[in-house]
Amino acid sequence: MPAWVWFTIAGVAAVVGAGLLVADHGRRTAHSRERRRWASLRGWQFVESDPVLPDRWHHGGIGQGGARVATDLVSGRLFTAESRRLVHAFDLVQNGKVATVIVAVQRHETHSGAVVEMWLPSVPSPSDAGLESLGPVGVRDAFVTDLSVTRRMITPELVGALDEIGDDIPVAWFEEDWVLAAAPAGATPARLERLLRALGEVADQLDGGGTDGGDTDGGEGGSGGGDGGGDASAEPPWPWSGTGAPDRHTS
Repeated sequence: MPAWVWFTIAGVAAVVGAGLLVADHGRRTAHSRERRRWASLRGWQFVESDPVLPDRWHHGGIGQGGARVATDLVSGRLFTAESRRLVHAFDLVQNGKVATVIVAVQRHETHSGAVVEMWLPSVPSPSDAGLESLGPVGVRDAFVTDLSVTRRMITPELVGALDEIGDDIPVAWFEEDWVLAAAPAGATPARLERLLRALGEVADQLDGGGTDGGDTDGGEGGSGGGDGGGDASAEPPWPWSGTGAPDRHTS
């Protein structure tokens, strides 16, 4: 084949590659602008990149892969029915590619230490060390580090709140004093806003129910004290069915 043909092919490939890079940069720039505008409208903080924040967590949608960086990070305070909570939403970048969008809502109780991962049944089971299968909790399968502690945490109201997270969210989990979820890459601010509110309700249930015996943050609403109004020693019927969970109206 003549040399000029090879030069022509190489030139075309270079032009196409450059075009793809420009298009990808344009998409990422537009995505960043959209995330920044959301933060501005909410009065929240926007940070382009944070290499430290993802290392705070080690389970759920953030526990796999190598080096991780948070990009297009939005942080602020969200008012829920029970409290005002610190929240984060960011793109999780691994190996130079956005793997997922992490949304995190902080709890106020001192956590029992148990890690609870709630996966959709259609997603392969997690491979995290130390996790045991708890069985179905609503529409999700639960994998936990402490079966007895987790059983005391689960209430019908919590199951109802978890079922509202959405079937586009493969995993939600509790780790230390945080409730987190992994959303699809490219999730819009409107979707992330709904997810934050759903996780905020989950955090309210965990903090307000007193089911894991922790101390509630002073001034929190909910059922004022460690044991609530029922018998804390009695474990609930197991497993909880999503279709059988009672109304979780909390007003």
